[in-house]
Amino acid sequence: MTFGKATAIRQSADSRHRRHFGFNATRDAIMSTARAIMREDGVGALNLSEIARRMGMKTPSLYTYFDGKHALYDALFREGWRAYAARTRALAERHGATLGVLEAAIEDYMRFADENPDLYALMFERPVPGFVPSPESIAEAAALLEELYARMGGLIDAGAVRSGLDAHETSELFLAVMHGLTALKRANEPNAAIGTGRFGSLVPAAARLLRAAWQGDETGGGRP
Repeated sequence: MTFGKATAIRQSADSRHRRHFGFNATRDAIMSTARAIMREDGVGALNLSEIARRMGMKTPSLYTYFDGKHALYDALFREGWRAYAARTRALAERHGATLGVLEAAIEDYMRFADENPDLYALMFERPVPGFVPSPESIAEAAALLEELYARMGGLIDAGAVRSGLDAHETSELFLAVMHGLTALKRANEPNAAIGTGRFGSLVPAAARLLRAAWQGDETGGGRP
């Protein structure tokens, strides 16, 4: 291979790398701009024309990066689940198979909602009529749920949790408590610090109730 040909190949590879980096950077900027709009105006108010205006682009140019508004919502939905999954896995690693994870998980879920109200709404509510996450995005959410089932199963097998329910039912009861407190806080006192207010202050009490119920009589929490 001649020196000139090798140089041309290297320059071509460098050019492809720059184009790829530029594409990803612009895509990330579109998502960041979309999130800013959703936080300001609500998740359902997202508008491609407004994204383009803020970014100094023409609206049709956005279709180079996303097939449409629902594709953008889908990317944000997936980003939210990836961010929440990383937090959840780190929390599980810190606490291991102990009931201390219950209070930490409720508080972290509430904190995630407070810090990311746009992603939280897209992930756990239905703010966009007609939007259905893609199978790939649903799979990421389902994988995290399966991890919860497995961790709860480990607590049950170790005797740390005696709910009288199986791992799936126990996990879903826990999710109902965690989401219920968070949804009430978001609806009534969205700006209250965690640990304060009508609902943010109830995290320790909710965890105590679960611990008391799940460490008691093995048949006490089961079905009749």
